[in-house]
Amino acid sequence: MPSPLTGNVPIVALRARIDAVRARVADAARAAGRDPRGVRVLLATKTQDAATVLAAVEAAWDGERPVLLGENRVQELTAKAPALAGLVADGRVETHLIGHLQRNKVNAALATASCVQTVDSLALAAALASRCERDGRVLDVMVQVNVSGEPTKAGVGPHEAPHLACEVAALAGLRLTGLMTIGARSDDAALVSAGFARLRAIRDDVVASGAPGTAQARELSMGMTGDLELAVAQGATIVRVGTAVFGPR
Repeated sequence: MPSPLTGNVPIVALRARIDAVRARVADAARAAGRDPRGVRVLLATKTQDAATVLAAVEAAWDGERPVLLGENRVQELTAKAPALAGLVADGRVETHLIGHLQRNKVNAALATASCVQTVDSLALAAALASRCERDGRVLDVMVQVNVSGEPTKAGVGPHEAPHLACEVAALAGLRLTGLMTIGARSDDAALVSAGFARLRAIRDDVVASGAPGTAQARELSMGMTGDLELAVAQGATIVRVGTAVFGPR
């Protein structure tokens, strides 16, 4: 039986797995001539109970930067929020929504999310902005781009992404921090890498556009357990890792 303090995965195992992921990131960054501190690991906590998430935060906390947690579903984000509230309040944790957000769940998402990485339409962005303005807050957001063109993936198309990013950046109540994508589902490393390179190029175009609110949109959230090295080589600043830390879902 797992300990009630550590959930489904013992904290010793979590710490070892997180260290292994960080080592992979560091090796990939150095191979690309980058500073490893320029890439943060987001723990994708889909299906994990609150006790396991708390243990993962303890294992990942370095005493400096917040631990990034990502949830795919608003319901899970909301369910775990009470357990994480103290850690969020003292700056140890940031909670990111990394799954598709329906407009009818905007209020629930805003009650708990530090960042929404999956803005893929102006309508969704406007709904978030309206609520944020009403509440007197600013929400960090990213625009999700479907670089692979796969119909099973959410996100705006690469050609439309720069325009949408500029529109989102101009909305009061939102702070555009960058772009997000899910890599192509393929064993072809060159194909996956090309998608990540395309997101980087879109990001560079957005930042260089001079449009209001775009100057700080430098984050690239891309790469997961199976392809994080390819993503880091192409400039990822956040990699979203679940399986390598928590095991198969």
